[in-house]
Amino acid sequence: MNLVLWIIQILLAVVFAGAGLAKLTQPKEKLRDRMGWVDPVPPTQVKALGAVELLAAIGLVLPALTGIATVLTPLAAVGLVIVMVGGILVHLRDMKTRTGDRRKLEIQGAITCTVLLVLAAVVAWGRFGPYSF
Repeated sequence: MNLVLWIIQILLAVVFAGAGLAKLTQPKEKLRDRMGWVDPVPPTQVKALGAVELLAAIGLVLPALTGIATVLTPLAAVGLVIVMVGGILVHLRDMKTRTGDRRKLEIQGAITCTVLLVLAAVVAWGRFGPYSF
């Protein structure tokens, strides 16, 4: 099970590092095509979310690798669970106002957030519980 948790942690770290870096480095206008939810959100909030995602990605792997402050790994996973709850709510809200292909994208976004939430919850459970460092 420890190996499975490591695989999930690395997968989540890659996903959230990529998403976080995109939000931090790209202007809101460039993100709009892939992330329609950014329209009503101020650019500073998009950047802040990117920073949170990047820090969580680091927190999923670095403490466990170094053996320093290993409690940060499950805490990062809990933080991602919270972020994904927000993501699901945003996609479900936007789904009501979209039509056609944009509506499908919002449904896909909500499903993706749900899968990521479950994976982060598994890491939090495993690293706080029976497979802690």
